[in-house]
Amino acid sequence: MSSSTLLVEKNGAVAVVTFNNPKALNALTVDTFEALEQMLSDLAEDQDVRVVILTGAGDKAFIAGGDIGFLATLDVAGARRFALLAQKVIDQIEAFPKPVIAAINGYALGGGCELSMACDMRVAADTARFGQPEVKLGIIPGFAGTQRLARLVGKAKAKEMIFTGEMISAADAERIGLVNRVVPADLLMEETQALAATMTDKSASAIALSKEAIDHGVEMDFARAARYEADLFGLSFATPDAQEGIAAFLEKRSPQFK
Repeated sequence: MSSSTLLVEKNGAVAVVTFNNPKALNALTVDTFEALEQMLSDLAEDQDVRVVILTGAGDKAFIAGGDIGFLATLDVAGARRFALLAQKVIDQIEAFPKPVIAAINGYALGGGCELSMACDMRVAADTARFGQPEVKLGIIPGFAGTQRLARLVGKAKAKEMIFTGEMISAADAERIGLVNRVVPADLLMEETQALAATMTDKSASAIALSKEAIDHGVEMDFARAARYEADLFGLSFATPDAQEGIAAFLEKRSPQFK
């Protein structure tokens, strides 16, 4: 599944996808998005993979944004097409049926920050930096960054980051809720792998239904979202995992989810 811009390595039930263009700080291109779209489809179908980690090659950047040289060639229609392609693939990350964790090893700027926000969780090295610097180029975030950032950290803080274009530290990103946790840079992958491992022996169907309840329910009013949760709660009882999990509890043994 590896490509010229993306590498995949499997470690048991965890697949690590690495954006592999460190000389360009792993900048996003059309080729990158097209390769990632196919890779995500393959990993979704891979029954051996339970969790996916996204990270960047090198020690400077997770993803430093879109390829500025490419952006310089775009007109209005081309810029919109690129944004829609990026949004489609980033939406694919958000809707992925298995947990996706971003291991943010350096700069997560522009499109890199936007891509990370679609992941279920974000673990950042203490050296990481985050930002939406598009206004410094006279443009705006185009990969749904205005929407996801506001939903994650609130409108006021999102406006501050986008209007100023300034970077924030990993510690500040954790403080405002942009990342789940900050770890020493040399322990980033170890800590992220450990977090992923806590999910690999859990019920895949229960995790997928929980993800659906959270991601879809948060966009509904509370009463409708609670009913939606009840629907999915009922649906979970139809799965083999529910039968196994409840039986294992009553029999005082560890469940063996398939």
